Amino acid sequence: MTGWHGCGAACVAALLMLVGNQAHAAKCGSNSGGFESWKKAFAQEAQAKGAGDQAIAALMATNYSTGTIRADRGQHSFKLSLDQFMAKRGASTIAAQGRKMKGANAALFNALEKKYGVPPGPLVTIWGMETAFGKFMGNQPTVSAVATLAFDCRRPEYFTDQLYAALELVDRGVMTSGTKGAMHGEVGQTQFLPKNILLYGVDGDGNGVVNLNVKADALASTANFLKGHGWLRGAGY
Repeated sequence: MTGWHGCGAACVAALLMLVGNQAHAAKCGSNSGGFESWKKAFAQEAQAKGAGDQAIAALMATNYSTGTIRADRGQHSFKLSLDQFMAKRGASTIAAQGRKMKGANAALFNALEKKYGVPPGPLVTIWGMETAFGKFMGNQPTVSAVATLAFDCRRPEYFTDQLYAALELVDRGVMTSGTKGAMHGEVGQTQFLPKNILLYGVDGDGNGVVNLNVKADALASTANFLKGHGWLRGAGY
């Protein structure tokens, strides 16, 4: 340990700034107490990182989501075997419906395979398992869900990244304070978290807007996600 000797004025100033920043940083919590003050502190941090007025307004409009916390603490599916999980999710029904969806959307799947190298099989499976082909995309306010988990002390670092991504998407007009999805902030027909929308979201229907509630955008984004994570053309179904 060297102490302060030889540090110099600039070094001392930097250390004091670091201590000051830590003292004013948004602190996590384990219940709704402190959420409102945390939002104010986080808003200052977000503004310093370039968040715009729309993003800050969306953040300040969030509410602490007890439903999100309850879902986060009650993920019982992780305790099931693969067979039990598949049975609970209705895999046989999803497979039967998936064959119909594959045929009905053959042109779209062929175009996606040509562009991204991902065949229909994994896309249909993800689409069916995540939202029953767009039927159940969730009704939880997304920015509130992500903000709640960024504030919660269980996984604040992970969801802080997701919250910054959500705020950027609000500024871009891809999301709004009224956007709704699943309990942990997943949105769209294949349930993307905000950061994955930023990284892999694709305008699949060519209208100039990424909207994962739209089938073509969701499936194109999922194909792009798989390609970005190492899917090799010709890897199979």
